[in-house]
Amino acid sequence: MTESAATVRIIEETPAYWRVLFDNPPLNVVDHTVFEGLQDLLARMDTSPTLRVVVFESANPDFYLAHFDMSGRSGSIGKAAGPSGLAVPTDTFVRLTKSPVVSIAKIRGRVRGVGSEFVLACDMRFASRENAILGQPEVGAGVIPGGGATERLPLLTGRGRALEIILGADDFDGDTAERYGWVNRALPDSELDDFVDALARRLASFDRRPIEAAKNLVNQVSLPPVERLLDGSSAFAAALTWPETHQRVAALFKRGMQQEGDLENRFGAHLPHLLDDQA
Repeated sequence: MTESAATVRIIEETPAYWRVLFDNPPLNVVDHTVFEGLQDLLARMDTSPTLRVVVFESANPDFYLAHFDMSGRSGSIGKAAGPSGLAVPTDTFVRLTKSPVVSIAKIRGRVRGVGSEFVLACDMRFASRENAILGQPEVGAGVIPGGGATERLPLLTGRGRALEIILGADDFDGDTAERYGWVNRALPDSELDDFVDALARRLASFDRRPIEAAKNLVNQVSLPPVERLLDGSSAFAAALTWPETHQRVAALFKRGMQQEGDLENRFGAHLPHLLDDQA
């Protein structure tokens, strides 16, 4: 099994319904292996004419997808091109959104940064009421979202709430995310699995052609142009060169970023105090 296959595992419930499990211990950080696994998955989806729906979930109940790997080990993934010619992260999200296959994010645990941008690229999002935390912490970390949050969130939540989420860089619980339109529904944790499974099996029972046609029509009136997404990814790349960004990222690692502990558990709470030790 390749490293990417280990971090993004496919479980074929039926020929029409697959589950995809993120499993990149300890925190499900989104590194190059996760993007490689998603690229492999999309290639399989493209050649599976019986497939109707894919549900994305996490093997870790506390972390759905933590955030992008800021260690530097995965930097090359932003420079490589996917089949569309776009950089791999943008290519992955655009192809997922435009795929004829329905994508559903079943969110249990923390999902922040590019993890949140991944679920925003999915067609539907359902969150655990007791055990889901969503965040776009980039501004508090000295950068800006580069994977579609600045383009997709305003279309779902409205301008004011999108700015609250992005500029405030705080953590949001499932109920608030539902109220804002970030997720379709927040459900009691004990009901989440059965609800999403029932919806996925319902979709899997329908013919593929009307699903594809209906999704394509909705996409035409609800998706940001690719050019806008490219503006965001370019701005993110530029922000990585800012000296103040380097200072904040270094402070995050000093506090325990990408390690199990309070920083990753309460990311949003730490951001206003990152530079306190240097004051």
